[in-house]
Amino acid sequence: MAVKPTPIKDLKNGSYVMVDGEPCKVTDMTKSKPGKHGSTKARVEVMGIFDNKRRYILKPTSAMIDVPIIDKKKAQVISVEGDIVQLMDLEDYSTFETTVPDEFKGKIDTGMEVEYWRLENRTLIKAYKNA
Repeated sequence: MAVKPTPIKDLKNGSYVMVDGEPCKVTDMTKSKPGKHGSTKARVEVMGIFDNKRRYILKPTSAMIDVPIIDKKKAQVISVEGDIVQLMDLEDYSTFETTVPDEFKGKIDTGMEVEYWRLENRTLIKAYKNA
């Protein structure tokens, strides 16, 4: 997966990080003051993008963490069958299948344009627009 290392102190709410091999979104971050025998620590609360699991990271603010590189693209819906949707990328015209997120079930139909994110071989529909 395409990632770039970034210091934890540079993260903000809404940033994306890799935790346990899963891409996650930072939901909350707190930093402690340096103590008598230690450095500043950061406690980062994250939510998995694909699995919606809550995770926590506790590391020194100088530590490095991997940030995923997300490809944000647009596609047209070719067909919808239950929870599976077939999409055609609007740049290279390749076709692929992915699942419809719970928040978009019943709202996506053939001919619509959607924005999707690709991380390695996984895709996630993030928004839709009527044709």
